[in-house]
Amino acid sequence: MSTLKKVNKIAILGCGWFGFAFAKKLISMGYEVNGSTTTPEKLDLIAEEKIQPFLVNFTSDQVIADHEFFNADVLFICIPPKRNSIEVYDYAQKIASILNAAKDKVANVVLISATSVYGDENKAVNELTETNPDTESGKVIVEAENILKIENPDGFTIIRFGGLIGPDRNPGRFFAGKTAIPNGLAPVNLIHQTDAVNIAINIIEKHAFGRIYNACSPMHPTRKDFYTAAAEKAGLVLPGFVSEKKAWKVIESVNVPRYLEYNFQEEIR
Repeated sequence: MSTLKKVNKIAILGCGWFGFAFAKKLISMGYEVNGSTTTPEKLDLIAEEKIQPFLVNFTSDQVIADHEFFNADVLFICIPPKRNSIEVYDYAQKIASILNAAKDKVANVVLISATSVYGDENKAVNELTETNPDTESGKVIVEAENILKIENPDGFTIIRFGGLIGPDRNPGRFFAGKTAIPNGLAPVNLIHQTDAVNIAINIIEKHAFGRIYNACSPMHPTRKDFYTAAAEKAGLVLPGFVSEKKAWKVIESVNVPRYLEYNFQEEIR
């Protein structure tokens, strides 16, 4: 377990949809934050939020970055693999390159992972369940997790988010107007951006590093109920689902309630 006593500065590799919201919340709480992007045009946007901006580019072989970016107490790696791209297969090696660049510079490394590390095996799963991904992205994420565990056996933390929804990610649009959508009775495994950010902050505030956390709402309505209601709320054409339950899972957590004592704020229904 980590012996870190106080966190003042946090480096966020990847100020995307989650990372940027996370960084802004940290700034509002008085933390110092280094934030990275691969897009030069986004540097000014990051700086406007009082986040120290850094242009960081990485491949499976190297990381091109100002060494000051890694001058932090905690590093959050917030770069998901690119789905439906040949680059997905380089993901684990990119994580290895990042860990090498951060080596001996930060006490704790937090990898933002995903619940796709679990396959759809028609059961409930938690952090004690063996991973068994059934997608290419899930497989490379497991590989990246394993690299982190090997490189940082005493200082790694992994947050496995369920499907992320929130600002600019209106779930009503996902299936609006579509018909005969399969698996309508399967449960959804989602988390709102607000809860995702708060769970990450709770880990920092409680110094609860060195564990794996499944971060997913405890509410699991069916795909049919959730996405139909979301489309109706957004004023979109309602989707049509097949009333069947095939290839599903329910994401649960033992570590979020035990170590973070976190109560979810946003309802998934």
